[in-house]
Amino acid sequence: MWPRTSRVRWRTNRGAPVVTARSWSFRRVSTTGRAPLASLGIPFGLAGLAGTWTMAGATLGTPAGIGDALWLLATVVWIAAIGNYLVRSRNHGGRVLRDVDDPVQGPFASLAPTTGMLIGSHLAVSLPLVGRSLSVACIGLALVLGARFVAQLAVRENSVDLVHAGYLLPTVAAFLIAGQSAGGLGWPVAAIAGIGVGLLFWLLLGTIVLARMAFRPPLPAVLLPTFAIFSAPPAVAGNAWFAVNGGGLDTAQHLLLGTFVLLIGVQLAMVVTYWRLSFTLGFWAFTFTAASSGTYALHWLDLAGAPGRQVWGYLVLAVVTALIGSIAVRSVLFLVRAHATSLRSGVALPANRTGRSPARASRLPRAGFSLKGKANAPMTG
Repeated sequence: MWPRTSRVRWRTNRGAPVVTARSWSFRRVSTTGRAPLASLGIPFGLAGLAGTWTMAGATLGTPAGIGDALWLLATVVWIAAIGNYLVRSRNHGGRVLRDVDDPVQGPFASLAPTTGMLIGSHLAVSLPLVGRSLSVACIGLALVLGARFVAQLAVRENSVDLVHAGYLLPTVAAFLIAGQSAGGLGWPVAAIAGIGVGLLFWLLLGTIVLARMAFRPPLPAVLLPTFAIFSAPPAVAGNAWFAVNGGGLDTAQHLLLGTFVLLIGVQLAMVVTYWRLSFTLGFWAFTFTAASSGTYALHWLDLAGAPGRQVWGYLVLAVVTALIGSIAVRSVLFLVRAHATSLRSGVALPANRTGRSPARASRLPRAGFSLKGKANAPMTG
């Protein structure tokens, strides 16, 4: 089912930006052909699933080849997703920096280097030079994007209505995974520094995200899946700390476990709400929390020696795989239908640098998360 073009609008008490939820609509796909930064969540989710299967191989004895195959798939899709975004952005008049600074889709840019860190850490086992080089390059890029993101929060006029849980990606997720990557590569100082940054911004931005969800108008339906990211930090921080402390249980892990259980409970309580949503590529936001939580749970079950840990471990693995696999299958169907409908409609024509056929430009409606009446960088979803 295609997501309907929502016309939900909010206006802040100070007369700040009007927010509309039309930029992720199918119309945006068919009229501009742009690739959103949020599409980078696809390889990120696949890399997370690969990590879960790798952990399952170590704790449950599942075939290592499954994890390796998933890592290969994640790497191919990562390269393809970045290339697709850059090529389509260039062909349709997009500017990368404008997208990166966009208050809605900008935070998803950090998924490119964050996924690269995960891939680099895995490659470092068999190809040390390649894996370490990739990890260092991606950590550096994540640092640049994270600093730019925080600077933009400080210098531009912002509306709290534009905030969503994806704001945790450039600072919290990126730096916790940087810490995990550095810990796995044997760089404990860099690892602890990265985890420190992630925890700091988890407290700062996590509070803002929850306050926005609690006291402001609801997010449009197409952005609601991003709230799943809100529950990811305990598991991501726990996985990172396992990489630093040698994989043992300590006070820090006990503290994280309690928060992990509570926040996963929050997501379970919202299952009915999520179930009612029409499918979009934004559902890949669920995969981040699912994969990191699955990996963390498998590690805990193995170390704690819980009764029936094999059964519980396979149950966790099955749930994570089924969730991410179903999202992947529905994404393929979504894109195939979008392409087919675009061809039938005759809208996706060779375009000029503005992404519009000159003959149709005057008739195309404006769509987008608008600020002060002006459309932002186009997005699809």
